[in-house]
Amino acid sequence: MGRRPVVLGLVVAMALGVAVYLRLWTIDYSVSAGDTELLRKEFDLAHREAMDESAEWRRKYDEELERANKCEAELRELKESFSKKGGDSGLSNSKLVILQKEKLALLNQVEALKRELEVEKLKCRSRDINH
Repeated sequence: MGRRPVVLGLVVAMALGVAVYLRLWTIDYSVSAGDTELLRKEFDLAHREAMDESAEWRRKYDEELERANKCEAELRELKESFSKKGGDSGLSNSKLVILQKEKLALLNQVEALKRELEVEKLKCRSRDINH
């Protein structure tokens, strides 16, 4: 007789469990049936926002691509102008050599003038001491 109340308790518990499950299933089903249109609207809104964001990123990409192409064209023009001036490099090198020689000559003159100045300063000091 001890098993009969336990089995009866299990049957009642299972019946209550099935009843609760069915009740939850009907609530979930009725809510999801009513929310179908709301979910569709939310999905459409999210889809439009994603498309807008995608379009914005595409616009930014196009702007950056245009700027990069413009910079590349300018760089190409500068390279071409430098390569054209490359023919004048012999002339530029000879001018550079001449200017370097002139610089050395001027530095030598400056050194000579400094020495003369020191000699004159020494003469002036020796005159001041003697007088």
